Amino acid sequence: MGAGGTITFSEASRFGRSTAFSLMLKPVGSRCNLRCSYCYYLDKASYYGGREPVMELPLLERCIRDFCESCDLPELTVEWHGGEPLLAGMEFFRSALQLERKYSGGRPVHNTLQTNGVLLNADWAAFFHDNGFLIGLSLDGPEDIHDCFRMSSSGGGTFRDVMHGLETLHRSRVEFNTLTTVSKAGEGRGAEVYRFLKSVGSRYMQFMPVYEHIVTVPHSSSNVPCIAPPSAEKSVLAPWSVAPEAFGRYLCDIFDVWVRGDVGQYFVLTFDAALSSWCGVQPGICTFCESCGGNLTVEHNGDIYPCDHFVYPQWRLGNIRDMSLRTAALSPSQALFGTAKRNSLPRKCLVCRWLRVCNGGCPKHRFDVGLNSLCEGYAMFYSHAAPAMDKMKALLSEGRAPSELDLSGVQ
Repeated sequence: MGAGGTITFSEASRFGRSTAFSLMLKPVGSRCNLRCSYCYYLDKASYYGGREPVMELPLLERCIRDFCESCDLPELTVEWHGGEPLLAGMEFFRSALQLERKYSGGRPVHNTLQTNGVLLNADWAAFFHDNGFLIGLSLDGPEDIHDCFRMSSSGGGTFRDVMHGLETLHRSRVEFNTLTTVSKAGEGRGAEVYRFLKSVGSRYMQFMPVYEHIVTVPHSSSNVPCIAPPSAEKSVLAPWSVAPEAFGRYLCDIFDVWVRGDVGQYFVLTFDAALSSWCGVQPGICTFCESCGGNLTVEHNGDIYPCDHFVYPQWRLGNIRDMSLRTAALSPSQALFGTAKRNSLPRKCLVCRWLRVCNGGCPKHRFDVGLNSLCEGYAMFYSHAAPAMDKMKALLSEGRAPSELDLSGVQ
C-alpha cells in the first residue's frame, strides 16, 4: 500500500470489464437560486461562458440510455444535483422518469435529489412521493447558523423558506434526509444542531465539513474568489472553514448524544461508516473508502467528471456525446483518479491507527502535502468513539443489534 501505481484486487475488478457506478446528473449545472458563501459549485459557470441552461432533452435521453447500457449493477441509482436541480422544472423530471422506464430493461432505478428546499411546494412533494424519490435537504441547523452562510440571491436568510419546504415533505410523506454543512458558524454547537434536526423530524443525517481554499482567478472580471483544488498555488483558507479540532469536537458532541439513546433510531452517516469500517465492511460513503471512482458526474452540457468535487478542466474525462459512460468508467484517467486517493497517502497516514476507518478522508481536503487538513479532527473523533464502536462491533459479531449497546464502564 502507498506505492505509486499499485492497485488492489477490488479495484482491478471495478476498473476491469464490468462497471458498477452511480450517476450524478447536473441538469442545470451550477445554476442556483441561492448564493451560499461556501458553495463549491457556483463558480463552475465560468467554464461555460458564465451561463448554464437546462440540459436539453435529447442529451438527457442520451445520458439515461447510456447509463442503463453502461452500468452492470442489478439496480441503478441516479443522483440529481446542482446548483439547484428543481430549476430544471417538473416536466424535465417527468421526461427523465419516462426515459428510465424505457431504457432500464426492467431494473429498478432509484432517484435521489439534493435540494436547498426553497422551491419545494405541495406539487413537488406529491411528485416526489408518487415517484419514490429520496430527497436530500440542505439544512445547517437553527436559524442563526443556517442563515449565516446560506443566503438568497438578494442577500437575505433562507431558513424560513427551507422550513416551509420541509413541512411540505412531511405532509406528503416524502422520504428525506438532511445534509448539514459544518462550517465556522457551527463550531461548538454540534449537540444543539443534532437535537434541532431531530426536532424537525430528520432521522437520517449527514454532516459535511466545510473546509475550502480559495483563489482569485487572474482573468476574472468579477474578482470573486473561486474554490481552489488541492493542487492550486497561492490559495488561502476560506474564512468560513471549520477548524479541524472544532470539527472533531462537533462530531464527538453529536456522538455522545446519539450513542446514549438514539442508536438504531437515528442514523448519522459518519457514524454508520465508522462502524462499517470497524467491522471490516465497505463504508456507505465514498469519503472513507480506500479509493475513489464509484460515481460519475455529468454536467448540463454532457461533460463527464470523476466526482463533482473535482469539476476542473484537468479532471474532465470527456463528453458523453463523444464517449460512453462505460468507456469513461474504465478509462486509465478514471482508474488513476480513483487509486490516487490511496497511492498518494503520506507516511503519517500509512502508520496511523485510524487509517482503516479514515482512509485519508476526501482528497478534496488534502491541502497539507497530501495530508487531509481535517486529520486532527477525525483522529479526535475516532479516539473518542472507539470504546463504543468496539462494543457495537462485538454485538454484531454475536448476531445482536448495536442498539443493545450497554455503556456502563465506558467513559
